Amino acid sequence: MVQYKLYYFPLRGLAEVARQLFALAKVDYEDIQIPVDQWPAKKEEMIFAKMPVLEVDGVQIPQSLAIARFLARKFGYAGKNPVEEALVDALADQYKEFYTEMSDFFYRAAGFKEGDVEEAKTRALLPARERFFAFLSKFLKKSKSGFLVDGGLTYADLIIVDNATSLINLYPDYLKGYPEIQAWYDKVVSVPAIKARIASRPKTTA
Repeated sequence: MVQYKLYYFPLRGLAEVARQLFALAKVDYEDIQIPVDQWPAKKEEMIFAKMPVLEVDGVQIPQSLAIARFLARKFGYAGKNPVEEALVDALADQYKEFYTEMSDFFYRAAGFKEGDVEEAKTRALLPARERFFAFLSKFLKKSKSGFLVDGGLTYADLIIVDNATSLINLYPDYLKGYPEIQAWYDKVVSVPAIKARIASRPKTTA
């Protein structure tokens, strides 16, 4: 039996999609949460000196997207054929571009960086949201499943929706004016295993 250990801080952050994939697959894993004050002593034990890290039978897999892709392919949430898999990967990569574009707002609003939150919202978040939601809408209009691709729920749905949850915590009107995106968001968080995970996890901003 494969043994999984997931290393991260005691918050959702970059490890939440992996946790959701384990919940969807009903696969046991050890969720090792390292307090921030203990991180310096543990840092060099991690392959890239960063977290999250997924350990699979003693082998470390770093980087949150690599972890999500690995688990999604393992558990059946990466797309139902090679073309869907490529599209799902592309959506996840596009999400990373969106994250980079709007990150100045996120870090200011979450208190990780000083600066004018409203200015960053207008300059960084809102234009990035408009571009990104336009891309998502194209996929949702074509999809037969209500998720981003015809084959059903994938890790791309999970990662984008979890990020949206963080942004809603910081800017409650984040989805306002985008009913199609709101409906998709509601569909993802209503998946029974995801709904149960959300109900049971600690309440954190991000």
